Formats: sequence, structure tokens, C-alpha cells
Amino acid sequence: MVFNTGAALLDAIVLAVVSMEPEGTYGYKITQEVRQVIELSESTLYPVLRRLQKDECLEVYDMEFAGRNRRYYKITERGQAQLSLYKEEWKRYSAKISGMFEGGIR
Repeated sequence: MVFNTGAALLDAIVLAVVSMEPEGTYGYKITQEVRQVIELSESTLYPVLRRLQKDECLEVYDMEFAGRNRRYYKITERGQAQLSLYKEEWKRYSAKISGMFEGGIR
């Protein structure tokens, strides 16, 4: 993708991906889901996950998988509220950009 992805958009995408799994999901799976819409490395993802956890938008827990602990991320109520705000803002923003590309805004 030729467009830069800012921190807020990346937060919104990660929250959207995590919100799809009611019991939470783990980092590698989040990376794979996000990569379906934007290019993202794991080294970019983990600081985003830590920031969202610090902002109380995600909670973290560990669960054993194949003899190892796997860290899971689950969206919180605060995270759901933030995701709702991001979705509303995205609707307005993308409508304006689409309008401009289609020649409707002057």
C-alpha cells in the first residue's frame, strides 16, 4: 500500500481484529489478520498491543498451547467504546476522501 498508516488507524484495525474473537486472540494470528488489509510486521504490532493494553483497551492473559504459554489479547469495554469512536470517525473520513476522489467535494 502506498499510503502511510498512522497510529490511530493501526489501533483501530487491531481493535477490530481482536474484537472478532470474544475470548481473545494471540499476536501471530492478529498479525495475519491485519496483513489481509495492510502490510505489518510483528515488530510493529507488539508496540501497538502494549499501547492498547496500557490504555486499558486490551487485557492480556496467558494460556498453555503445545507445552508453551501463548499470550492472548482480549478487547475491554473501554476498547469497545474506542473502537466505536474509530468506526464513526472512519465513516466520516472515508466518505470525504471518496467524495474528493470522485469529484464531489470542491
